[in-house]
Amino acid sequence: MSRVRSSSPSAAERALEEALARFRPLLSAEEWQALLEELKRPLAPALRLNPLKASPSDVQTWAEWYGWRLQPVPFCPTGWWVCEATYPVSQTIEHRLGYYYIQEAASMLPVELFDFSPNARPLILDMAASPGGKTTHLVARTSDRGLIIANDSSRERLTALRLVLQTWGAINLAVTGFPGERWGGWYPETFDAVLLDAPCSMQSLRPLESHPMRPISPGEQQRLAQRQVALLISGLRALKVGGQMVYATCTLAPEENEAVLEAALQRYPGVFEIEPVDDRLPAPAPALEATPDHSFPPQVRHAVRLWPHRFHTAGFFAARLRKVASFPSELVTTPPPKVRMPLAWLKPTEVRELYEALKRDYGLDLQPLLEIQAAGLLRRQSYLYAIPRAFEIHFGNLPVVTLGLALLESTPEGWTLTHEGMARFGRHCERGRVVLPEEMVPAWLRGEDVPLVVPPPWPASRVVVVTDARGRILGRGRVQRAQLKNLLPRRVVLQRAPLTS
Repeated sequence: MSRVRSSSPSAAERALEEALARFRPLLSAEEWQALLEELKRPLAPALRLNPLKASPSDVQTWAEWYGWRLQPVPFCPTGWWVCEATYPVSQTIEHRLGYYYIQEAASMLPVELFDFSPNARPLILDMAASPGGKTTHLVARTSDRGLIIANDSSRERLTALRLVLQTWGAINLAVTGFPGERWGGWYPETFDAVLLDAPCSMQSLRPLESHPMRPISPGEQQRLAQRQVALLISGLRALKVGGQMVYATCTLAPEENEAVLEAALQRYPGVFEIEPVDDRLPAPAPALEATPDHSFPPQVRHAVRLWPHRFHTAGFFAARLRKVASFPSELVTTPPPKVRMPLAWLKPTEVRELYEALKRDYGLDLQPLLEIQAAGLLRRQSYLYAIPRAFEIHFGNLPVVTLGLALLESTPEGWTLTHEGMARFGRHCERGRVVLPEEMVPAWLRGEDVPLVVPPPWPASRVVVVTDARGRILGRGRVQRAQLKNLLPRRVVLQRAPLTS
């Protein structure tokens, strides 16, 4: 007997219908119609460039290679929509090596709201960082020169966060796993900038795989709003006077947006201001002045409410706050947890020998690159890590999940670049390269070993930077007689390699 397909709506469809019914009174008839028309259109994927590894001209080159039609995201200089694609944006070696991040365009807005001075080295707290997209954006906006504490209270989400940041190639960061509500008490008036991408009901009206819509009860929404207020106040306490905090959600529910800002303003009047950010957008996208039964304080309207029809994105909300005064002195500060973390920095003689070996073997002048990042080299087991020195100064006893970037690994032949070190600094390597013929590239990207057509002038077991004739970094390989052993990590291997021209 054949099964009859149910015509009843799914949970996601019911959630969308309920949200639309709730949000209908918040828009004019004209805007409501524009919203409904927008929701009929597919949401184009978008990517954001990693300036640590690539430049805007590279994006145009990728578009030619992969048959992409691009359109710039108007509020993010390093963001592009991929309106058409012959080859998927998720299945390129550039994506797997962290040359760009795939991110819904609306999610690019929060980090673009910050004012970061050129060459500054800010201390930044990302309070709810997983899966890491906005953290990578913070790294990009600061050129990896500030120290970022990427925190998430969910232990289950920390692995994804760590892998994303590792792939991005960031050095000046630490990953932690504490409730965001504690940071204000542990580190009052410590950070130059705080990002709170708050846990929310995800009522964006544009369901995504990473942000599915589901029915939300009034009780659950109230509990979410209460936690959002607590996180917002904690972040403001951790912020220096004069510093900036961005509050963001991927929901359009006023209870989790305008109402949260209002609650914080009422609880601590005069501590912070909501700043206008019209200069960051191509057209106004103000927050609500009121709902049918409630009016918000005037400065709440300075926040940004991205209805999907405004800029062809998912629904989103963001506000930039400026701390203008300290919190009341009666608020008690509790000490953070402490752990003894002996940092085994390399001795100056060891550092010099290492730099000389990298110049000799790879033509890589690492010293000025690490000096720009204010990073030192630390040995941990068989790896050398590039570690932010600012962490030891400000947070030396704070337990972390990961710190810095694993840059080099010990082999019988000496120190060689790790996969992450190669992806970050491989373009600076003038020697130690093997160029694959075009016909071998697809097999290599599938994780296969390939023959060495012309044996290189290096001994067996030498780890080399692998490129193609286009100059693309294709990972690491190990020279084994007449063969090049593929050292691409499993997570980097492509399911299907692009055809070469």
